[in-house]
Amino acid sequence: MVNIGVIGCGYWGPNLIRNFSQIEGCKVLWCSDLREERLSHMKEIYPNIKTTKDCMDIINDRNVDAVAIATPVSGHFGIAKKALMSGKHALIEKPITNNAKDAKELIEIAKKSKKVLMVDHTFEYTSAVSKIKEIIGSGELGRVLSIDMIRVNLGLFQKDINVVWDLAPHDISILLFAMKKMPVSVKADGMDHIQNGIADDAHLTLKLPDKIMAHMHVSWLDPLKIRKITIVGNKKMLVYDDTEQNGKIKIYDKGVILEKSSMPKDRYYDTWEEFRLVYKSGDVSIPKLEEKEPLNVMCRHFIECINTGKKPTSDGIAGLRVVQVIEALQESLKNNGKEIFLDA
Repeated sequence: MVNIGVIGCGYWGPNLIRNFSQIEGCKVLWCSDLREERLSHMKEIYPNIKTTKDCMDIINDRNVDAVAIATPVSGHFGIAKKALMSGKHALIEKPITNNAKDAKELIEIAKKSKKVLMVDHTFEYTSAVSKIKEIIGSGELGRVLSIDMIRVNLGLFQKDINVVWDLAPHDISILLFAMKKMPVSVKADGMDHIQNGIADDAHLTLKLPDKIMAHMHVSWLDPLKIRKITIVGNKKMLVYDDTEQNGKIKIYDKGVILEKSSMPKDRYYDTWEEFRLVYKSGDVSIPKLEEKEPLNVMCRHFIECINTGKKPTSDGIAGLRVVQVIEALQESLKNNGKEIFLDA
């Protein structure tokens, strides 16, 4: 039996409690929050759960094997460090920390204590994103040329982090997971329309190896909730729309081909016959996806890693890489969109 304590019962914590409570061989012993009304609410739903306003009650309980941390990002490092050093496994809501230095320290502590350190990159556990990674790896799209990612909605405005730290970790984790490549450089432009000093709308550019360009738009100021990724390959193109109930992934047999056989050696073109771009437009296919709650898959994976010693899909290193990209984007944002190069 793996005994869990959930720290933070705001937006995400209750979802963690619900999913861990559904897993055989797992029990949620504790939950904590600074607000008494949130603890009272959780007690109504789960009468047997222990509640506390002090997360150290959970960390100091020898019966607790692991903690799931769903606090604001500013609290992630301190709580996770105490938990790991007390012999607990740790699952941390994204992003793992608010800087790379702290993420590296958590990775080292987990390594020395031989405890599981995992980050809740929920989208990596969706059947859609797993399928996208599989499709890219199979070569069905051909060579990936560009990626366009949109994650916008109205709210929820944060007070301690900007929209890049809030929304971009999802798409960055998807990008790194599916492409298995870190960006070479990044740029970010954004504005703080509502709260002074906290960007609420941002456009991001990430240059990957092999001339792959990825663009992201993240915003708290859009009337529509849009979650869309377009991947352009030189053979086929893929569109992933997470708001679709059916057919979240569509693969388009579309593209453009330059007929090189008609190209003159001096590369000057005098007639249409000498320069022809052929536009290919074929069928649209919709892969079948398993219907599973991604958070439940992720929670089960965390328990599996604790029980078997298996390396988590979204381990501390994966969390660190996302933070390194966001830190570079933040630096660019502060410097009016300056291109920031990441260490190889």
